[in-house]
Amino acid sequence: MNQLIECVPNFSEGNDMNVIKQITDVIESVEGVKLLNVDPGKATNRTVVTFVGNPEAVIEAAFQAIKKAGEVIDMSKHKGEHPRMGATDVCPLIPIAGITMEETAGYAKKLGARVGEELGIAVYLYEAAQANKQRSNLSVIRAGEYEGFFKKIAMPEWKPDYGPAVHSVKSGSTVIGARDFLVAYNINLNTTSTRRANSIAFDVREAGRVKREGNPATGKIVTDEKGNPVNIPGTLKSVKAIGWYIEEYGIAQISMNLTNINITPVHIAFDEVCRKATERGIRVTGSELVGLIPLKALLDAGKYFLEKQNRSTGVSEKELIKIAVKSLGLDELAPFKPEERIIEYLLKDASKSRLIKMDLTEFADETASESPAPGGGSISAYIGALGVSLGTMVANLSSHKPGWDERWKEFSDWADKGQHYKNELLKLVDEDTNAFNRIMTAFSLPKATEEEKKARTAAIQDATKYATEVPFKVMQLCYDSMEVIKAMAETGNPNSVTDAGVGALCARSAVMGAFLNVKINAAGLTDKAFAEQLIAKGNVIEEKAQQAEKEILNIVNSKI
Repeated sequence: MNQLIECVPNFSEGNDMNVIKQITDVIESVEGVKLLNVDPGKATNRTVVTFVGNPEAVIEAAFQAIKKAGEVIDMSKHKGEHPRMGATDVCPLIPIAGITMEETAGYAKKLGARVGEELGIAVYLYEAAQANKQRSNLSVIRAGEYEGFFKKIAMPEWKPDYGPAVHSVKSGSTVIGARDFLVAYNINLNTTSTRRANSIAFDVREAGRVKREGNPATGKIVTDEKGNPVNIPGTLKSVKAIGWYIEEYGIAQISMNLTNINITPVHIAFDEVCRKATERGIRVTGSELVGLIPLKALLDAGKYFLEKQNRSTGVSEKELIKIAVKSLGLDELAPFKPEERIIEYLLKDASKSRLIKMDLTEFADETASESPAPGGGSISAYIGALGVSLGTMVANLSSHKPGWDERWKEFSDWADKGQHYKNELLKLVDEDTNAFNRIMTAFSLPKATEEEKKARTAAIQDATKYATEVPFKVMQLCYDSMEVIKAMAETGNPNSVTDAGVGALCARSAVMGAFLNVKINAAGLTDKAFAEQLIAKGNVIEEKAQQAEKEILNIVNSKI
């Protein structure tokens, strides 16, 4: 697997788009890097940039961006709501694929050393890149901010990790490190009071608040036997939060960093802030995402809010995202565009999902054209997707059938399974064609020398083996999907029983069609043992699918 890391530098400029563009231009000039998102904030006067690539390319782009930011941003004139200490305030590296956190931390150190030596900017390491855990927390490092760092940097305990112990008047100092994926997330309130917003933030953030006697805001600080302040922890783990007023919107917000969304997901953070705000007579009106978010976070949120309504969660990915956006109020302050905010959508290679992006007429026309692909394999995968989609439809109709309210979860679970099979089969519509194209590419390789002939033969065999495995996977998924179809024929909404029957016909046809592709591709393999084993397994699946179809049709016909 290719190594892939993400970089999310925060630059202290959120208003001058010309300045921001100069920074993003140098990022995009580095080969091997893809710019995913640029998110400027006027009130915070800060821009969060997200890009990904191979490690060497990413740290080169990050270095050039830090260099350019130091040239075009003057920190002595900077004002903004967000805490900051430099033109490039913080530059985290995040492991995405094929790379460990330890390796990513090594790249952060490499970047920090270069920034310190070549640019003369004081650099502090944080999170996984910082060995000294007393100064690994970003908020601890940044305390005092730009204005206070002229004195702070002179303290022996705050000597920079790299670069001179001098806080630059123009570019300030910067923090570079390695961390897990973090979601920056702001929750909107129907108040203008920063103090009240902060109170809610202290209620929920993991660090909580200092315990006081009497008045929680002005009372005497309670200390332990060693004289240390006693802390009241907040209700949410892996959450950092502060309250602030955003003049641009005319509201106060809870500004949150969700440092581990597996522990505290976005929807849990949102609901807990709603609860704490209500206790203080304040209402949450919506929320705002800063930067990017993983797809799973929004899908989980969509399912969470549907479950609260006792509604089926087995709906499409698009519908789940729509529910999440509306429930969280992510579109209150500006339109929320999933294609620009979900990291997987930005990383998706459109060329590998060309067929399923077509409309029905385009797909039929493409199939009917003189091109050999898409062929029977892709069509089998699509027929299978349609078959299980019918079973899923019956599950969703059953979940919402009047009088069956107490059974909503039963059918929701079946619909979830159906959606899984449908999504996997839709991927294979394109993958079968991609596999065919791999064979064609292998056949076009040069064969002038013996070495080239061997390489070409090996490539053809590898591609053919893959082109055999893809339709076999279609067979397995389509047969497995028949459990959903059968369950809906047996227990689903009786008014839709014939839809389950049509689904069974599609699934069986898909299994048999895919098996034809398995057999013709397996015939071209030199690894005969592998081919024979796959054909034997295919025969079993085909027989089981045909039997399942008969059983489902018997159930359907008995109910008509």
